[in-house]
Amino acid sequence: MKRLALLLTVGATALAAPQTNSNSLMGIQLSKTGESLSVPMQIVILMTLLTLLPALVMSITPFLRITIVLHFLRQALGTQTVPSNQVMVGISLFLTILIISPVATDMYHQGWEPLQNNTMTASQAFDAGAKPLKAFLVKFAREKDVKLFVEITHSPAPHTPADLELRILIPAYILSELKAGFQIGAVLFLPFLIIDLVVASVTLSIGMVQLPPVMISAPFKILLFVLADGWNLVIGSLMKGFYA
Repeated sequence: MKRLALLLTVGATALAAPQTNSNSLMGIQLSKTGESLSVPMQIVILMTLLTLLPALVMSITPFLRITIVLHFLRQALGTQTVPSNQVMVGISLFLTILIISPVATDMYHQGWEPLQNNTMTASQAFDAGAKPLKAFLVKFAREKDVKLFVEITHSPAPHTPADLELRILIPAYILSELKAGFQIGAVLFLPFLIIDLVVASVTLSIGMVQLPPVMISAPFKILLFVLADGWNLVIGSLMKGFYA
């Protein structure tokens, strides 16, 4: 993740200012040999990274879909705060690292290493390093969402998916992941909703109104989830969806 964030930060800087010298970045000279950034510049990049990293992780990685699905699962079980938000975020983060690591590694080798070796300018390194990210985003972005943002930005129609820009791919990917997360969440709700309906019908038919039906159905939903090995099924399905 550090490699991914470093590459995106340097790439964004390169887009913001055209390069006139292969050894300069935003008008700031690199070291005399051009091999690496100066220490003050590295500190500036790292500080900028700290503010951008949460948004990057939550928006352009599988973290988005995973957190949505886990939230719906917790709501369907009716366990309120179990698992806690910290646990859910932790699970989502480690699963995201597992999925995105190959992409981040490719971006590092194709973009950051040539920049460090002074074989590419920052702009060229960004273009090269963005290719693995584009391939990942294109894989999960729906054509309908891509078309929407192409029309909004009045961009020329791309001949191939590789011609799409990140400013189009990123919001299209976010919309696609939101839809996928909500679809999976709706499917997860159905079996637990049936249990709630059955328990509510039984309790009303026998005149048991002292206890809320939700409180009575909660143990049955948890028991069903445990017997079906729900965590393995849910996490396994999520991971297979990204590796398919």
